[in-house]
Amino acid sequence: MLVVGITAIYAAGYDFNKFSGFAKQRYGVEAYNTTVELEQLLNQLKSASEADKLKEINNFFNRKVTYAEDIDVWGQSDYWASPLESIGREAGDCEDFSIAKYAFLKILNVSNDKLRLTYVRAAMPTPNGTVIRAHMVLSYYATPQSEPLILDSLVPDIMPASSRKDLTPIFSFNDKGLWVGNSTKPKSDASSHLSRWRDVLTRMQADGIE
Repeated sequence: MLVVGITAIYAAGYDFNKFSGFAKQRYGVEAYNTTVELEQLLNQLKSASEADKLKEINNFFNRKVTYAEDIDVWGQSDYWASPLESIGREAGDCEDFSIAKYAFLKILNVSNDKLRLTYVRAAMPTPNGTVIRAHMVLSYYATPQSEPLILDSLVPDIMPASSRKDLTPIFSFNDKGLWVGNSTKPKSDASSHLSRWRDVLTRMQADGIE
């Protein structure tokens, strides 16, 4: 049985009561229980290493959210869901996994400077051969010059970018900037160029995530 007596605010910029309350109101008890399980995980990881934070948050969302196309979940060809929406629907596509992991690693005080949502070209095997598809992953940079680690919805293990020969980066972003290719310097502000990113940040804030 899940424990529900958890502190109202885990970290600056995250209101658990607001987040879990909306989960129950909009999606029901099962979604609420998932937010409680997530809050318990956050508390367990409070003093953990960044490696453990990456591993556990990656595993949590890969386990709790089933991959599905936006058209099947939202009736739209391209919709960026907030973490609350992904938990509520228990489904999402690559953007939704990456957004949720990004948001909750930030809540665990992993620096925003170390995290980027990265659009890539992914070589995906099919019965008829390899196809190239647009895909999104979350990249973690231990230092600005470090080779990034890749948190993915397709491959469960966190791996260095050099081990992911199937991925070719196009551009990456977070809530501070936008980078093109493998550049180490941001080109511009992401929210001014990516309307879906701006919209999902607004919904996240309304749900209790700054």
